[in-house]
Amino acid sequence: MEPRPRSFYVLTAFFVVFLIFLYGPTLTIGILSFQGPGGGLTFPMRGVSLHWFRDLFEQQAVGDIWGSFSRSLVLGLMVMITTVVVSVMGGLAFRKRFAGSALLFYLIIASLVIPSILISLGVGLIWSQSGLPVHWSTSGFGAQLTWTLPFGLLIMFAVFNRFDKSFEEAARDLGASPWQVIRHVVLPIIAPSLIGVALFGFTLSYDEFARTLLTAGSYNTLPLEIFGMTTNVTTPVLFALGTLTTVFSLLVIGVFLLVAWLMNRKRARAGSDAGKGMV
Repeated sequence: MEPRPRSFYVLTAFFVVFLIFLYGPTLTIGILSFQGPGGGLTFPMRGVSLHWFRDLFEQQAVGDIWGSFSRSLVLGLMVMITTVVVSVMGGLAFRKRFAGSALLFYLIIASLVIPSILISLGVGLIWSQSGLPVHWSTSGFGAQLTWTLPFGLLIMFAVFNRFDKSFEEAARDLGASPWQVIRHVVLPIIAPSLIGVALFGFTLSYDEFARTLLTAGSYNTLPLEIFGMTTNVTTPVLFALGTLTTVFSLLVIGVFLLVAWLMNRKRARAGSDAGKGMV
């Protein structure tokens, strides 16, 4: 067996350092959240217990943790559904070139490079100057869509760019209406990509801070609430909250991946059954 070149070990070491840099802070917070009742915010740990997780579910002197969590959850679902629907509609619209399509495409992508805090400021000003109440479910919802929609549209553009139109033509030849073609042919084929768009929409909304900062109004979302608590809370309960939100995010990702796996398995089984039927 040939010895590995020195570059292999250098790149391996670089990759390990990158992983530590990427996940080290999260692991540190997770470890410190298990401090004992007399523990602080730094090492060394003073005992090991679940005290701060229990404390998290009790009435907090500072912060509206569960209220902000419910707002972030509802807002994330709103953004996710809207992102999926608009992305599919936009992808279908851009399948054919139309006047101004290139300009519209660049306008959509431009929101990704504009500083998020400026978008938050602009949306907040538009709402306040229009006499509309600045609220997380209205102005906050609109500001977050400027972040999630470009990602969803880019995914749909890539999907429809390699979509085989012969499936649609076959369905139309068999007498399917335009809606039946979309419902029974297009949507099942692009379903795994829709799950990816939904995951992008929810996770980007759930974690968004800058674009919600000036558009949430009087009620904070969870990222804003955590930021506010950092100036008042000096106990590991903040780390316990960070650990639970991280676990929740991982569970959401796991659910989406499980749904994608089940859909792919169902599609493979249907293809296998169809092949047996032809034989």
